[in-house]
Amino acid sequence: MKNQEHHPQKPVIPDLLMTPSDQGDGDLEIEYPEDRGNWTGKLDFLLSCIGYCVGLGNVWRFPYRAYTNGGGAFLVPYFIMLAICGIPIFFMELSLGQFSSLGPLAVWKISPLFKGVGMATILIVCLVAIYYNMIIAYVLFYLFASLTKNLPWQYCGNWWNTDLCLDHHIMRTGNGAVPFNISNTVSPSEEYWSRYVLHIQESSGIGDPGRIRWNLCLCLLLAWVIVYLCILKGVKSSGKVVYFTATFPYLILIMLLIRGVTLEGAWLGIKFYLTPQFDLLLSPKVWIEAALQIFYSLGVGFGGLLTFASYNTFHQNIYRDTFIVTVGNAITSILAGFAIFSVLGYMSQELDVPVQEVAKAGPGLAFVVYPQAMTMLPLSPFWSFLFFFMLLTLGLDSQFAFLETIVTAVTDEFPYYLRPKKAFFSGVVCIVMFLMGLILTTEGGMYWLVLLDDYSAGFGLMVVVITTCLVVTRVYGMKRFCRDIHMMLGFKPGIYFKACWLFLSPVTMMALLVYSIIKYEPSEYNGSYRFPFWAEILGILMGIISCLMIPTGMVFAVLHEEGTLWQRIQQASRPTMDWGPSLEENRTGMYVATLAGSQSPKPLMVHMRKYGGITSYENIAFQVDKEIEEDEEESMM
Repeated sequence: MKNQEHHPQKPVIPDLLMTPSDQGDGDLEIEYPEDRGNWTGKLDFLLSCIGYCVGLGNVWRFPYRAYTNGGGAFLVPYFIMLAICGIPIFFMELSLGQFSSLGPLAVWKISPLFKGVGMATILIVCLVAIYYNMIIAYVLFYLFASLTKNLPWQYCGNWWNTDLCLDHHIMRTGNGAVPFNISNTVSPSEEYWSRYVLHIQESSGIGDPGRIRWNLCLCLLLAWVIVYLCILKGVKSSGKVVYFTATFPYLILIMLLIRGVTLEGAWLGIKFYLTPQFDLLLSPKVWIEAALQIFYSLGVGFGGLLTFASYNTFHQNIYRDTFIVTVGNAITSILAGFAIFSVLGYMSQELDVPVQEVAKAGPGLAFVVYPQAMTMLPLSPFWSFLFFFMLLTLGLDSQFAFLETIVTAVTDEFPYYLRPKKAFFSGVVCIVMFLMGLILTTEGGMYWLVLLDDYSAGFGLMVVVITTCLVVTRVYGMKRFCRDIHMMLGFKPGIYFKACWLFLSPVTMMALLVYSIIKYEPSEYNGSYRFPFWAEILGILMGIISCLMIPTGMVFAVLHEEGTLWQRIQQASRPTMDWGPSLEENRTGMYVATLAGSQSPKPLMVHMRKYGGITSYENIAFQVDKEIEEDEEESMM
């Protein structure tokens, strides 16, 4: 009572409606979360995006996809799909992250009803990060194996080789005197990969994982230790590491390219790679394949782009960065095709077999065909080491992005508790994922890796990207989103971006989704092993569970609101009170951090009703609300 006598009672303002001046008042002690941090250098963000997008897929998927879908003609649908799907969605993700300075979970303050999209993203990224680091472990294994005078997969006669093993040295010394029937033979590199590295002959299938391969287990542990040390201080440490991991692969790629094109027979591979088959452009499969390559190569939907952009300064020119990264990624893929197929052309001439018989995609290219080609070169351990070191640097910066996405998403949800302990939390995430990945180090681990690779980021990822695109343009509103970009960059996106966001991109991705469902084929390994029915169901469930996160998030968001069901849905679909730029100096226009013009008028209206309502501001909110709806109707016409 004494305190009330000496200090007249001030009106109590709810926390959500407090201005910075209210919060700075001595009567109220408010604890602020620790600062998220920013990139420490101008090139950190750009190089991180390049490192994230330019990954293993550029080397082992694009060249193979190009030659099987029309060779040089494949570049036509590839660049068209880049313009329709790649660049617009890439720019949208960067804009969302930079505008809000939030990770892939907290960014759904833009429309809490769809927070399940963020949850689905994190689930997908977790599954991908587990098996992606196993691929890096394989690369480390081969990297260490290259530190020798003679590569261990160069000759037959080792304990892991079978009677079917036949190496090219014998074929060359034969001088054609005895015709070799190579159809029923196996190369030393293939037996080294399957029988020594994987030891897969001891496993009968996915239901029989067998024992842990301790050499692979140690390589996986080393891979996680490297990743943890590089993300230890968040973007401050990973932003410096990418100066090496994002640029050094280009140096090695150019070295491999120069070495490849100077080999005898290289033109056979390059001709095979680039010979255009324009008749294939009439096939919808080629266009779908082009869109899929763009979709997965740029890494849209995984949350990595959004996370990286959230550490930018508010006025970073992400419009310019979008074109640098997307076009640079496409050019890198094409260059990698020259480096790969020049060597495959040389290899086909040495073995006297057609190029298509030695050309493979995925792990088959990286761990069987290319290592075999390396044994045919002088200084083969040197070239082998360079190749696998390139794969290591390509894989690591993509893995940095996956881990940074997971850590940022969770710490943004619990900033008071986890941001001060971010290094510790990152360590916990790495340890848990290492333990979950142990099954991949078993004798049957490759079956599990193939299952994860085929299903973890399939149609679930497409649903995430389609939903994000529709929510931003239809629920949040195209006009409002363009206004936000104008606040950041000083100009609004042109008709090209608007047309893609509103129609072209979502329609193309829906066609992709329908195509992938209609053309679904059960997974298989090495063309001979078919996965059992229960394994297929498990794989399909990976995609379905990530999709189910979206309606689950909707249920929680609706239950959190008040009123009738329709009122709850309306309120949950509107931006929260604190949606907008994170720094007060960037909150202009409708985001000005004062009570009179506080945040976005729609949530202002909702929150004021909850606290009893302030009539004058409620009327303003209704008025501005109506103006925004009229603006949106005009823009749609």
